[in-house]
Amino acid sequence: MSRIASAFAQPNHTAFIPYITVGYPSIEATLRVVPLLAESGCDLIELGIPFSDPIADGITIQKASFRALQNGVTPKICLEVAKELNQQVKVPLIFMSYFNPIFNYGLDEFCDACARSGIDGLIIPDLPPEEGYDLELITQDHGIDLIYLLTPTSTEERIQLVAQKSRGFIYLVSVMGVTGAREKLPPGLAAFVTKVRSTTATLSAAKGKQFHPLCLGFGISTPQQARQMGKIVNGVIVGSRIIQLMEEDKSLSLVQSFARQLREALDES
Repeated sequence: MSRIASAFAQPNHTAFIPYITVGYPSIEATLRVVPLLAESGCDLIELGIPFSDPIADGITIQKASFRALQNGVTPKICLEVAKELNQQVKVPLIFMSYFNPIFNYGLDEFCDACARSGIDGLIIPDLPPEEGYDLELITQDHGIDLIYLLTPTSTEERIQLVAQKSRGFIYLVSVMGVTGAREKLPPGLAAFVTKVRSTTATLSAAKGKQFHPLCLGFGISTPQQARQMGKIVNGVIVGSRIIQLMEEDKSLSLVQSFARQLREALDES
């Protein structure tokens, strides 16, 4: 069992997965906020590698990515930061990156560097499962979970394919669109989760394996939303609101308070 899968092993526990962009607003801020989030009760941490064309991200993370690029943050620097963070925190670390930076780095070279830096998983929004075979083999060789995404419009065939290929957990996108804090979550999420869970449970039972944890992201921005979604999924991913709070309060006390509120809300779900 991978470290990511182990994070979901605790019964009746919904995982809290914060996202931050590496190098926003600075490398120093990244090195401060990740241990703070770990201390505040998160179970995994998603580290975004800044990219010039983040097509799945809304304005908040786009700006954070642009700022990090202005700061000179590269995939190599992200790997160095991850290695330092891995010495400070015990929770699994996951890179979120678009495919182009990984391809330019070299698939095997990047995964080898990830393993040496203590990265446990990869999320690549623009890599469809139909095109991920080569990277799946390489990540497996390096003990890294390659995590695929599903949307509310995913077909039954796509759900089955992702259920077969995704490792660690399956990333459920709450909306058709980009990331970003939202006042209200769209209707129909419970039905979406139920549909995916039914498919993954059936496939897992047929293979004699435990079903995939399902984690929901894109738009969750309040403890109330986290509590609501925590009743139906195994993990909740929160990014844009954390980025906003990092901008509002350089001391990070607002981030710490928010993270603790999210942890409490999920414990109540």
